[in-house]
Amino acid sequence: MTSLLLGIDIGTTAAKAVLVTPGGQVISEGRAQYLTEHLAVNWVEQNPEEWWRALCSATLEAVAKVPGVKILGVAISSQAPTFLAVDSSGDPLRPALIWMDRRAEKEAQEIANKIPNIAELTGNRADPYYVAAKILWFIRNEPELYAKTKYFLQIPGYLNFRLTGKFGLDKPHASLLQLRTADQDGWSKELLSTVGVNPELFPEIGDCSQLLGEVGTKASIESGIPAGTPIFFGSVDGASAALEAGAIDPGIVAEMTGTSTVLIMPTDGTVRSEAFIAMSHAIPGRELQLGAMVASGASVQWLHEKILGNKISIEQLTKGAENVNPGSDGLLFLPYMMGERSPIWNTNARGVFFGLSLTTTPESMVRAVLEGTAFALLHNIEIARSIGLPVDEIRSIGGGTKNGLWNQIKADVLGIPVAILRESIGAPIGSAFIAGLGLGLYPDIRSAVTNAVFIANRYVPNSKNHIYYTDRYQRFRGLYESLKDEFDLSAKSATYGGNS
Repeated sequence: MTSLLLGIDIGTTAAKAVLVTPGGQVISEGRAQYLTEHLAVNWVEQNPEEWWRALCSATLEAVAKVPGVKILGVAISSQAPTFLAVDSSGDPLRPALIWMDRRAEKEAQEIANKIPNIAELTGNRADPYYVAAKILWFIRNEPELYAKTKYFLQIPGYLNFRLTGKFGLDKPHASLLQLRTADQDGWSKELLSTVGVNPELFPEIGDCSQLLGEVGTKASIESGIPAGTPIFFGSVDGASAALEAGAIDPGIVAEMTGTSTVLIMPTDGTVRSEAFIAMSHAIPGRELQLGAMVASGASVQWLHEKILGNKISIEQLTKGAENVNPGSDGLLFLPYMMGERSPIWNTNARGVFFGLSLTTTPESMVRAVLEGTAFALLHNIEIARSIGLPVDEIRSIGGGTKNGLWNQIKADVLGIPVAILRESIGAPIGSAFIAGLGLGLYPDIRSAVTNAVFIANRYVPNSKNHIYYTDRYQRFRGLYESLKDEFDLSAKSATYGGNS
């Protein structure tokens, strides 16, 4: 009988499940997608039942590929943070507001006005990205549902409840509520009072590798995970992805590419900046600071589907873009398709193509998108270095790593190597390591990660291209600064309110 660890990740668009050996070798995978509802500008929801359906589909697929497998333990990571209110039976009271939802902009600004030192208190600036502002929106706009709320959960907590019947909240997700103190040792009374929420509305908080419970009989039938299998608290997807990349020491930065791009920068816990999303990973001996998030992966997908109508494959577009010179025939692209988080924190920012002409081709637009997202990465890295964080190498993981042109553009723009792993699946691998740590299979997380990370390729910067991109980057930065006020003014008239 093969004994394996099961790592699961609930991303923005799909659930992934992987069975791996304790040494990190991937034995099988499963995947299932779900829908995202864009109800209005900045209103983005998902159905929690779809997460469960996708988890079961993904795990059943992975398990079916390994007859007779013994699953030693399970940990789940997910997109973060998420607003999800459930009743006393654990049933969702409404669809979940995912990280992309920014409807609570007004509430976030109100919190910032009332608590000017919020970044010092919690480690993060006030923003609708965090759960605190969304809870305040919920209390004001759906009080009848708030009155029925037993707990506010995160995605791993909800799915862990479906598996074990026990409620819990992992520390990495707890740090993104913006209701805890910066050291994550307790609740901020000032924030709780301002939002008007009782800490009893949050379940037990545990380290990500802490045992929560065991899989129940009904959940076993639905998911294919044997009854009695240990379930651990779990983590945030970015932090778990950093484990797969072996980014556990300052200088080695993990970049998770998907619907958005996330940079994860290990620190000793002393570095704080409003530009970053500070998050305690809660793995003994190491804190990971979640450093940057930029809308990137969705931009090429948007161009492919909405502008070009799927008439040519993404692979063909990318191949054609390889023949476009750096600079994309004069095009610049701002990749702020759903507003932007670090480092500009502007809900009203939007995607922009600058420099379009009658000679513009789809291939030059694709290259401009890839360059624009690389410039946004550089913006974040500049901020990181300015506050003392070293950045010596990027280890890129996730679906975007299959795009060799994008990898090379990033290296040329950043001026540092971009390393690609031999097997790049992302957060589920790190989640499997977390389960192994909870089972005592490793003396520490370094032992698990060090022997499991294999670099397949390093994209080295082209010095000539880097010099050129250094100047082009200044044009990128200047374009946003020129449009910054216009984004805010335009947002006021973005929705037509006239009579029909």
